[in-house]
Amino acid sequence: MLKKRTLYLLVFIISAIGLLVVQYQYLEVGLVLANSQFSKKIDEVRAVISKDLSEYNALTYSLGRTLREDASQLAIDLDSLQKMNQYYLNDYLAYQLQVSGIDAPFSYTLSSKDSVTYLLSQQTFSNEEELKFYPIPIKGYLSDSLGKDLVLQLGFSDINSYFLNQLNGLTIPGLVFLCAIILVVIWVLRSFYWQSTLITTTNDFINNLTHELKTPVFSIGIATKILEEEIPPEKQNILELIKRETQRLKIHIDKVLELASLESGKRIIHLEAVDLRPIIARIADDFKVLGTYDNIDFSYTLEEGPYCIKGEIFHLENALFNLLDNAKKYSKHPKIHLEVKKEASQLCIVVRDNGKGISKKEIKRIFTKYYRIKNDDLHAVKGYGLGLTYVKKIVKLHGGKLKVSSKPMSGTQFTILLKLLKN
Repeated sequence: MLKKRTLYLLVFIISAIGLLVVQYQYLEVGLVLANSQFSKKIDEVRAVISKDLSEYNALTYSLGRTLREDASQLAIDLDSLQKMNQYYLNDYLAYQLQVSGIDAPFSYTLSSKDSVTYLLSQQTFSNEEELKFYPIPIKGYLSDSLGKDLVLQLGFSDINSYFLNQLNGLTIPGLVFLCAIILVVIWVLRSFYWQSTLITTTNDFINNLTHELKTPVFSIGIATKILEEEIPPEKQNILELIKRETQRLKIHIDKVLELASLESGKRIIHLEAVDLRPIIARIADDFKVLGTYDNIDFSYTLEEGPYCIKGEIFHLENALFNLLDNAKKYSKHPKIHLEVKKEASQLCIVVRDNGKGISKKEIKRIFTKYYRIKNDDLHAVKGYGLGLTYVKKIVKLHGGKLKVSSKPMSGTQFTILLKLLKN
């Protein structure tokens, strides 16, 4: 085994040296081409970002509140609003860069020309001297609402490494050496697989043992209850000690068994009994007011309440607003109708529009993160491909269902089904 490992190591070293020699011949030419291509892509995406952030939309409206430190009439405080917009802006920038074929690590800074910083990205780089910056001037709504000229500055770290990853000039010698490296990687993976199998077996053993421990713990608990009636008073302290230790052991066992559910991330919301009718009515009234400014023909019908469910108001509000906001994007003259009714033991929330509709092929993909329906102009319809993913996840966490029915050029209907409380 030792001789084989030594042979693999020699093959790896020789292959690595061969790859370096081949790649070095193309390095200078490749870097020049990659830099030119990157500059062209970044100029295109800067123009799109500047246009989007200069207009009035959901993102700039929320950013404007953060810049003005205005959290009034919102269900969250200013710090939470700032953090939320920090992530939203990061997701938007990542999406636009991804659309343009740029997946290099980046950071951003939103500041005014008088050097006042308003938003910083979560991701930062240790050596700022090696960063390459691309400023994007922001005019229009954001600048006017703050009364200052704003600049969004994108920073890319270790850009040369990114260029190297984009090069694909390897020839036949490079492929031969690469195959040799793959053989070594296969050997490493086999070793890793053996270790993974060992870890899985160990975890299964621990889980099975934990389940087996619950039976004797339960029996001990029953025995202590029986002894409580006959044990003399002077022995009560011993019995209490047994009960305490049995309970502590039960808690430890339950914690081990709950590890899988904790890792799955199910407990991200806290459900409580709420009446959704006044909340939906308020959202509908607010959207109708907004629709008058955007020339949206919006109507709604709400069946008499109450709509009592177990849920979390904040996330349900966001989910419904996402559906309404999404309905207005794909029609020149949006006509939207919201209908809420009770059917048997379920609350039915229906959002209909007169948009372009969705094909059967794309219906299967619209809930995929960052996916957007294909259009002639990708940037004509505002959005980041996150809304429907969020809605489906929230509905699922509430134990409900999200249905969609649509035909091209015949509009789309989204239906949320939530379970009503009996009492």
